[in-house]
Amino acid sequence: MKTYNVAIIGATGAVGQQMKEQLEKRNFPIKDIVFLSSSRSAGKEIEFNGKVYTVQEAKPESFEGIDIALFSAGGSISEKFAPEAVKRGAIVIDNTSAFRMDKEVPLVVPEVNKSDLRLHKGIIANPNCSTIQMVCALQPLKELYGMTKVVVSTYQAVSGAGIDAINELKAQAADFDNAKEAEAKVLPVKSAEQHYPIAFNVIPQIDQFTENGYTFEEMKMINETKKIMHDDSLAVAATCVRLPVVTGHSESVYVELQKEATVDQVKQAMTDAPGVELMDDPSNQIYPMPLMTAGLDEVFVGRIRQDLDNPNGFHLWVVSDNLVKGAALNSVQIAEALIEENII
Repeated sequence: MKTYNVAIIGATGAVGQQMKEQLEKRNFPIKDIVFLSSSRSAGKEIEFNGKVYTVQEAKPESFEGIDIALFSAGGSISEKFAPEAVKRGAIVIDNTSAFRMDKEVPLVVPEVNKSDLRLHKGIIANPNCSTIQMVCALQPLKELYGMTKVVVSTYQAVSGAGIDAINELKAQAADFDNAKEAEAKVLPVKSAEQHYPIAFNVIPQIDQFTENGYTFEEMKMINETKKIMHDDSLAVAATCVRLPVVTGHSESVYVELQKEATVDQVKQAMTDAPGVELMDDPSNQIYPMPLMTAGLDEVFVGRIRQDLDNPNGFHLWVVSDNLVKGAALNSVQIAEALIEENII
């Protein structure tokens, strides 16, 4: 079996660590691996497959001899180093928003549009975490019945905002327990002038607002869904909300199909879909929740109902671990697909 030289950029971050774990768990065919980070984290040690590696500072020459470079260190780092990696012969799989809407860069969820990988010119973009889980659930319905409209409301975990947001949630919860005023410095957006506590709260803002009143997170879902599904005519609307949950994004998705379908047929489509797990038994209070799906690979779907006013409308509840399938796992699956399709 052919083996590959792999680099992880952002190796000490939450997603970078999860990338390492996925490579180990899935026995990815690695010849050698390099862990890269900013100068601040360089020198730390990471164990991989029983061997200890020292994290190195990312530099252009770090990518010499690298076959696959997994990026998850922020958009500015990707913009700076991804072209350098490509120059040196690496295929970059980027987990930031830096290249997602670039017409020259395929935006890929392997269960949905694996064939787009053949269009790559050195860089492949990993979609937004909330987009990934939604399109995994929607693609089988689009293939079977066609699709005209999607309306999604997300309930997103604080881990999507990074380790500082996780720590702030825990600190605020402790403050509430001790009748202390909760200090807020991170959410809704760390760079914003105004911050709000997330503990025992719901914040209807993820990322900054754009001129049209939607946030950048909402526009990512709208634009990425159309690009991944190759359908600019698909009507998509999104409202993205932050909840006091550590890990796991939940989504309420309303979809309008072109052809008639039944609830049982929609459930069967979820059962047959790759990477999707049907969890739908309301009589026994069985439906997906982030607490029970944390750390798991699948996209879980439940609460499937036909709309009461539109026979072609269906409501779904979609839950997945945003650090696993929503980030690291999808990146590794892209790398696996490159091998399976003899692209690398």
